[in-house]
Amino acid sequence: MLFRSDTDPMTTPPPLRAPKPTPLSGKEAVAGTDATVVDFWRFALSNLRMNNARGYLAEFLVAKAVGSTGLRIEWDPYDVLAPDGTTIEVKTSAYLQAWDQYKLSTIQFTGLRSRIWSTEGGLTPTPTYNADVYVFAIQTARTHEEYNPLLASQWRFHVLPRQTVEDLGQESIGLATLEKLAGPSIAYEELSDAIHAATRQEHNTVPLNVSGI
Repeated sequence: MLFRSDTDPMTTPPPLRAPKPTPLSGKEAVAGTDATVVDFWRFALSNLRMNNARGYLAEFLVAKAVGSTGLRIEWDPYDVLAPDGTTIEVKTSAYLQAWDQYKLSTIQFTGLRSRIWSTEGGLTPTPTYNADVYVFAIQTARTHEEYNPLLASQWRFHVLPRQTVEDLGQESIGLATLEKLAGPSIAYEELSDAIHAATRQEHNTVPLNVSGI
């Protein structure tokens, strides 16, 4: 008698496909309570110094810069999809954190490559560089008194095409190396043009050896 494995395509049931998210207004009620979705957002995301909240905000700023209207998808292999199809990975760093510090944090960006998830295959075995363009966002405030993450002017950006990041061959990048590769940081008003320029460069470059940087 032949036995089929649990993953045999002849016996494995179809996956439970998650629906695409739809925008919430914030007025939706949390049934069984006197709260709304806005109350939940206020509870969970009021502290924009938190690493995850700061990341979401930076992704939102990038999405606005390129005119993306889609919602954030947690398991996508990139953070923002531009209207022209350009995929963008957004990395953030800051001098100030949500916890007490004895000194300002060092600007460092991690997770440059990652494994991709698919329902059929799970996680890919090898981490890869998965976006066309990489945006490195720095929240520049150095005192909590001036810290206002909702001021676009307090953010500075560096932009690189994927090939440049891939040629570096690293999991993380510091500010000094980033400045050597991308040049001086740019303001939010310059971000859209920089992303478009990096997209054009990505589509017209070949691998280079930047290991000496």
